Amino acid sequence: MKRCVIFAGCVSIVVSLSLSVSNAQEKNGNRAADSQAKILRDIEYSRPDDKPQLLDLYLPQAGDGPFPIVVWVHGGGWKNGSKKNCPASWLVEHGFAVASINYRLIPAQWPAQIDDCRAAVRWLRFHADQYHLDPNHIGVWGGSAGGHLVALMGTLPPPEVETSSSAVQAVCDWYGPSDLLTMPPNVVSETRTQEQVAQSNGAKLLGAPVWTIPEKAKQASAFHQVSKDDAPFLIMHGDRDPAVPLIQSEKLHDALQKKGVESTLVVLKGAGHGGKQFRNADSKQTILKFFEKHLKP
Repeated sequence: MKRCVIFAGCVSIVVSLSLSVSNAQEKNGNRAADSQAKILRDIEYSRPDDKPQLLDLYLPQAGDGPFPIVVWVHGGGWKNGSKKNCPASWLVEHGFAVASINYRLIPAQWPAQIDDCRAAVRWLRFHADQYHLDPNHIGVWGGSAGGHLVALMGTLPPPEVETSSSAVQAVCDWYGPSDLLTMPPNVVSETRTQEQVAQSNGAKLLGAPVWTIPEKAKQASAFHQVSKDDAPFLIMHGDRDPAVPLIQSEKLHDALQKKGVESTLVVLKGAGHGGKQFRNADSKQTILKFFEKHLKP
C-alpha cells in the first residue's frame, strides 16, 4: 500500500531552540496574523451543565464571503489549554474564517469533549448567514488532544438526532492519539504499574483505566471508527515525538487508506511533540493547499 510521507518539505531540518523562544515566536506570529483579521472574542456557542463554552471567531478583513471555516481545537491532555493564541489564525489571510474553541476539560469525562466540538460546528452552521460563513465547507484542525478530537470529528458516526449537521469536510490532525488502548500511558508494562495507568490522562478522560473499558476506549479512538465515508485527512507528526508515538498516526493513516479515504501522512524529521517545524513555511503551505482543495470548491 502506498504511503505518502514527506520529511519537512523533503528537506531534513534539525532545530535546537528553547521552548521559551519558540513560544515567543509563535505568539508574535499569531499577533501578526490577528492584525489581518476581524476578531470576535468569547462568543457563547453552547451551555452544557449551565456553564458557557466559548469560541473566538476570526474573519477576513477583505471580501464579503461566504468564507469557508476552519475550527481550531487546542491540545493540553484534555485537562489544560484554551482557545487563546490560536495557531490557525493566519488562514484568514487566505480567505478562511477561523473559529478557535474552548471545550470541557477533565474532570469532565468523555463524551463531553466531542459533544462540545460538535456543538461548535452546529453553532457555526446555524449562524453562517450572520457572519458570512460557508456552512457547506467546514474543516477542523487540532494538535495533540485536539488532534485526537478532530480525528474523531472526521470519523465518529454523528448522533442520530442533531439540530443541524456536525459533519466536517476536512481534518488536519497534528500528532493526536488515534488509539487510546495502545497509548503507552494507558498500558500496564514493566515500566508502568496499574496504579500509574489508573492515573493517566486517558483514564481520567474515560473515567476508568483504559484497558478495563476497551469498548468505550474504541469509541473514543479514531483508529477504531474509520469508515469509507470519512472526511479527507492531513496528518502531521514528528518522528521524535516523546509524548504520542508516531505509530499512532501511521496506524490511522493506513486504516483510512484501506477504506479508500484520502489521507496524507507528513512525517517531520527531527520534530518532537509540536515545535517550529509544524509552523514553518513548508508546513503552512501543505496545510493551506489541503484546506483550499477541500474547502474552496
